[in-house]
Amino acid sequence: MVQVTLEVNGKRVSHEAPARMHLGDFLRDQARLTGTHLGCEHGVCGACTVLVDGAPVRSCISFAVACEGRQVTTIEGYDADPVMQRLRAAFTKHHALQCGYCTPGMLATSRDIVLRLPDADESRVRVELSGNLCRCTGYMGIVAAVMSVLADLKAEPDAAVQALRAAQAQGRGAAPVAEKPVAFAGFTPAMTGPAEAAASGNADSAAPAAAAAAPAGKKEGRGSQIDGGFQVPFPAAQVWAFMVDLPALASCLPGASIESHEGDRVKGKVAIKFGPMAAAFNGAARLERDDAAMRAVFRGAGQDSLSQSRANGDITYQLEALSPTETRVSVNLLYSLQGPLAQFSRSGLVQDFVRRMIADFGNNVTARLRQPAGQGEPLVQASFNPTAMFFSVLWARIKRWFGRGD
Repeated sequence: MVQVTLEVNGKRVSHEAPARMHLGDFLRDQARLTGTHLGCEHGVCGACTVLVDGAPVRSCISFAVACEGRQVTTIEGYDADPVMQRLRAAFTKHHALQCGYCTPGMLATSRDIVLRLPDADESRVRVELSGNLCRCTGYMGIVAAVMSVLADLKAEPDAAVQALRAAQAQGRGAAPVAEKPVAFAGFTPAMTGPAEAAASGNADSAAPAAAAAAPAGKKEGRGSQIDGGFQVPFPAAQVWAFMVDLPALASCLPGASIESHEGDRVKGKVAIKFGPMAAAFNGAARLERDDAAMRAVFRGAGQDSLSQSRANGDITYQLEALSPTETRVSVNLLYSLQGPLAQFSRSGLVQDFVRRMIADFGNNVTARLRQPAGQGEPLVQASFNPTAMFFSVLWARIKRWFGRGD
């Protein structure tokens, strides 16, 4: 971890962050400025564009530590900017947005066009906007908005805009003038307690208690990390034998199916649904196990056939004998998601959802150990209600926001 200090929207922001954390993640997760949207995470779609020292930068491929001491402006910091005031009015007038997901990045790029290319024609504007993708508008309204601002400034020059253009031409940058920041009191989070774990509707289950939630979504070198766990009322040796039986393990994970299995390698599919998001990842995985330490790492990778999003992840689990008849299973999930679905991986709701699934997975393991399948009998796939779990997690989070753990 390193200390990263930036000037964001005219305010000093300093937080500890992993050395390889991107600026977009830093702004969203550390500075809590969620107006910066993350899409492709490859520097292609432009949704994450922010200004660094007045110049547009793709925050999804720029390391936060590389911006140390620099001036960063996000969509939240444009209120006093004369160019952005004109662009926002023009975007509204010309219907230049629909869903709005690309709009923060589109506005940052449009501002750069207005300042850098005062004589640009429509063809040049389209070329300059080609690095910002929009799936809703067809670009007609966006181009019309930018052209109207250029025309207005040519007809009636604005001294404040001229000053920004001069600063940019002299290489001094054209960062917006930030208004005095207004502090947002925010919500007062409550500590996570047993009540949240009971919110899933399985509070009366005699099966494993979910482990206390770890800090949300820690970012490590190659992805996001979530810690969880559960307890099983069986001896560690018996639990370990079950946990390295891949078909049995998959049967406890809702949405997982194995198509082929050879030794410690499997091929199959994992179908997930979370609110509006649904995906089915086809891929392969292998199990690396240490029988003496009762520790295993399940490494997998797959791709969603519909969105073409790609996922890579390691699931590490460690068994600890709490007593001759009680075992704790600690679970660590390290994952990365690339493509259109990447935006969902950072949601705190998703992280809570995953922890709840880990707890339910523990319930399923306990149930299977209590009633193992007979010799030759097919394993019955565990099922769950994703809609009910989604709203349960959402309600638990809302109660935490408002400091109500009951």
